[in-house]
Amino acid sequence: MSTPLLSSGSPELDMLLGGGLDPGVITQVYGEPASGKSTLCVMASVSALRAGGYVLFLDSEGFSAERFRQIAGEQAEDLATRLYLYEPEDFTQQGVMVKSLDGMLRDHEIGLVVVDSATGLYRSQLERGRDAMQRLTGQVLMLLGYARKYRVPVLISNQVYTDTTRNIFVGLGGTALEHLSKTIIRLERRDHLRRATLAKHRSLPTGSWFDFEITREGIRACSPPQGQ
Repeated sequence: MSTPLLSSGSPELDMLLGGGLDPGVITQVYGEPASGKSTLCVMASVSALRAGGYVLFLDSEGFSAERFRQIAGEQAEDLATRLYLYEPEDFTQQGVMVKSLDGMLRDHEIGLVVVDSATGLYRSQLERGRDAMQRLTGQVLMLLGYARKYRVPVLISNQVYTDTTRNIFVGLGGTALEHLSKTIIRLERRDHLRRATLAKHRSLPTGSWFDFEITREGIRACSPPQGQ
């Protein structure tokens, strides 16, 4: 029996994803600062908690309990009892914490694993070149292994840098992180709006998008997905 898709908490994003977050694979959301990455991570977490599962949330950005309360609403206190929060202080500790998730996945009914952001602490390691890249790839490979072994969705957010040759934002982590993520959503700031675009999917055509506003409750789509 196949594991059902997990709602992202946004009907429009679910449509973009072909129904929701896919178990057994890594879904990556990348974009510039304030594009909505963390909001989507919290929304998906609340969705998994409401479905009855536990959530493992590894946060290198500074988890906002207030944002969680806003999105979870009156259920926040009850849902928080099944949210396990990990807050690494450096890239090495992040690797240790990723490794430790296996025990929690083995002993609990985990509905979602979130890493927000997978590359926030990696930035400080960039001068180490290939060694840092290998360590990041190792962490993401471990997360992919959990997704497959435990049939759980894994959602990671990713920071960006400017590719000066093409004058566009691209995700950190290079082709390895892109390859290991079977689904990728690109977020862009567009004045007061944001745009979510399907950049990669294993079974859907790419390029579909919708615009949204960030609200107290999460996000509000301005239109149905376009380009499908």
